[in-house]
Amino acid sequence: MGNGKFRWNGWDLLQKLAATPYEVTQWLKGKISTLSFEQSHLDTISQMQINWKHVEELRLSLSKTPPSSTNPTVVAEAPMSDDEKAMIASIRERTEQLNRNNISRTQAYWQMYRRHPELHWAFLAHMVSRNGGWNITDLKGELLPYLLRTDTRLSVFGMLERSNALIFHDAYAQLLLYDISRRRGRSFFHLLPRLGVSGFMRPVWEIFFARGDSGLLTTALIINEQNYIQKRVIEHAAYRELVLDTLFFSVQSLLQLNQVILPYEHEGRVRLAGLIIENFRDLHERIQVGRKLYAILFGIPAVFHGATHFAAGLRHTGSRADYWPHLFASIRRSPPVPRGELKEWLDGCSLMPEAAPLYSPRLTDAWKDQLMAPAEPGDWFVHDGGRCLQYFSPVEPPFAFEMTHEYCFGLKKIELAVLTGDLVQ
Repeated sequence: MGNGKFRWNGWDLLQKLAATPYEVTQWLKGKISTLSFEQSHLDTISQMQINWKHVEELRLSLSKTPPSSTNPTVVAEAPMSDDEKAMIASIRERTEQLNRNNISRTQAYWQMYRRHPELHWAFLAHMVSRNGGWNITDLKGELLPYLLRTDTRLSVFGMLERSNALIFHDAYAQLLLYDISRRRGRSFFHLLPRLGVSGFMRPVWEIFFARGDSGLLTTALIINEQNYIQKRVIEHAAYRELVLDTLFFSVQSLLQLNQVILPYEHEGRVRLAGLIIENFRDLHERIQVGRKLYAILFGIPAVFHGATHFAAGLRHTGSRADYWPHLFASIRRSPPVPRGELKEWLDGCSLMPEAAPLYSPRLTDAWKDQLMAPAEPGDWFVHDGGRCLQYFSPVEPPFAFEMTHEYCFGLKKIELAVLTGDLVQ
């Protein structure tokens, strides 16, 4: 790329194709290195446990829980004290205040985890929320504007922002109610329906409050939040038409929407753990990926300690420069290169000689705050029929958890798509 004086042309493409054997060799070397690294951590990996007695207790409680427990008519039958009314009002106000944007949500999750480290889901949500920020700033970063029209990028932003805001709206209110219960020394989870929370969650919180089973609670929140957005976003007609059923989403690997990365510090460098979501529309797959990410984050000591150190030391800005400043910059180091003058940026996980870092803006420089429309009413648990219970089992971290090399390979594919598109302009 350099200073943008030389165009990527057909000869460049032929040279790139001629270099394929070398590229394949480098890819294989990276895979071998990744496998060796993963092998070295096998002895330290542990399952994320859920006590089967607590699962049976939950099963029994759910069988006695009327699915209509979040129905406004049913809820209205139970009067609240003035103290409880003030409590609910305070939770709603605080949740809305912190649901301002991806930055405020991500920080809120982290602060909750630091206050209550037994809330494993809050740390997992913090790391996944960082991904949400990176995905939406990518839409105004160096590469994706060359691939996607402005209206498409706006639609993708709308879907991602709606998903993340809805999850925070539902889950963070629950975390605040737990915080109050802990400080006051007694359960207030009978108030969950007042916050519009699924009837599924009250017995989960009651068991967690009494037993302290972090695995049970984390699994339940993963199930609940993915179900919460299924009808409201994934199956919503507008998002299906504008985003999920479009050609570009069918090749979502180009956007890296299917990669969830967990940066972690290890031996003086930031590596990336994580997983790939093959089918974002599939509820079952998203729940399973959530469970596996939980196992990677808390079941592999190197990832847990490294991610904790990363999260504590680097406040989230939405820029990918947060974790790889050698490759990304939150401020443009050179003007955008016009079409017809593009050259390669990347050499593996490094920049080509004289190439400027890829522009990855801070969230505050990329997007204005969005006012969240009210969540559509409804409780997914009413129609679940007990299927959610299948997920309450111990989960083993996957052997293939290292994503550093895979991420660079994915980024290279995006670059190649950009350069090829420039060639046919």
